[in-house]
Amino acid sequence: AGSKLREVFDKINNLLSGKPVQTEGQTVSVTQHPQGLEFVCYKLAEKFVRHGEGEVSFHHDSAFPIAVVLSGIWELHPRVGDIFLAHLHKKCPYSVPFYPARKEGTSVEEYQRMLGYEVHDSKVEEQDHFLKRMSGMIRLYAAIIQLRWPYGNKQGAHPHGLSYGWRWLAQMLNLEPLADVTAMLLLDFLEVCGNALMKQYGIQFWKTMFFIQKSYIPRIEAVTSSGQMGCLSRLKNFVQKCLRAEEIPLPKGILTPSFWRT
Repeated sequence: AGSKLREVFDKINNLLSGKPVQTEGQTVSVTQHPQGLEFVCYKLAEKFVRHGEGEVSFHHDSAFPIAVVLSGIWELHPRVGDIFLAHLHKKCPYSVPFYPARKEGTSVEEYQRMLGYEVHDSKVEEQDHFLKRMSGMIRLYAAIIQLRWPYGNKQGAHPHGLSYGWRWLAQMLNLEPLADVTAMLLLDFLEVCGNALMKQYGIQFWKTMFFIQKSYIPRIEAVTSSGQMGCLSRLKNFVQKCLRAEEIPLPKGILTPSFWRT
């Protein structure tokens, strides 16, 4: 509910503003310790990224309420936004976007970690689980860049707006595609903020969609084995449908004005 989201936002904002906040039966304030504010910014940013790789990866619609709160907090407390990006880029290098190359002397385990895989006791997480986490984080990022906290001051620019999404898309299409990962991330990104990018960039956006269809999808196909075609097929269908309809659908779960009356 919109009212519940406002409560969450106010509590986080009050905490970061140095006001005492009630939680689990006790009163806490960042002023109680010299590094209190830095610690809270760090842990809060880390928690937002965890929401991406956890909650959003399983429930795609949850990207929007989480993102709108973070967007508003980022506007008022830029430090949280900076640290959020640092956590996000470390956990999901594809959000830069960047495909780390393996350097000489780097162990396989260390390299897997650089690629975003979780490694415990020399065991690397399964590919499906890895892709799900990356998908959740990209969806959260794609939601953040298009959302503003509706009760904030609209005079200033979005702290990390759609221009960053446009740049992400352009940089992504300049990278050599990876099997599995590239098709999934492009589809996630376009499903979540394609509509917003279309409205903002018009003809330039449609040129990019044509480029994806004519040039980039064949390049993904070239590096994809027959067992990895699922996500590529979905990306193909999505791009094809959008070009045919000359429209990108609104993402599922987007927060409508009526949501804020709940």
